Amino acid sequence: MKKVAVIMGSDSDFPVVSKALVQLKKFEVPYEVHVMSAHRTPTDAAEFSKNAKKNGFGVIIAAAGMAAHLAGVLAAYTTLPVIGIPVKGPNFDGLDALLATVQMPTGIPVATVAVNGAGNAAILAIEMLALSDEKLSAKLETMKKEMAQAVAEKDREIQNRVNEI
Repeated sequence: MKKVAVIMGSDSDFPVVSKALVQLKKFEVPYEVHVMSAHRTPTDAAEFSKNAKKNGFGVIIAAAGMAAHLAGVLAAYTTLPVIGIPVKGPNFDGLDALLATVQMPTGIPVATVAVNGAGNAAILAIEMLALSDEKLSAKLETMKKEMAQAVAEKDREIQNRVNEI
């Protein structure tokens, strides 16, 4: 199975990124986590991305706040899918990171999840890997069924509460 690279622009992004790691671990998807900056270590980020495919990665997740150029820099140097997680920052409530992540030029796509949406970034990466992995696909199907069952149970509970009024 291909690995997922989880790259964050700063170690301060770890509380957000950890939600992705929980999902990847739950689905038994191998991953590596690194801190690389689009601005402070651009050569390291470029080299990592250039070599990601030959190093066994199938998807790259990039989390960054504020200017949030990390996902775009990584995407510029690879043909692997890159998923950007805009991280909420201190100045604009994450809007700056969101806008920087979604506004990529033609030819350099970055799939973008919600601000601080690391859990969904991991699920999207898993869905991408599942295109060629039936075992992973089956685990996703099970997850969807469990989510539907949980919603149905909550509906039954609400119906009971409504009937008690």
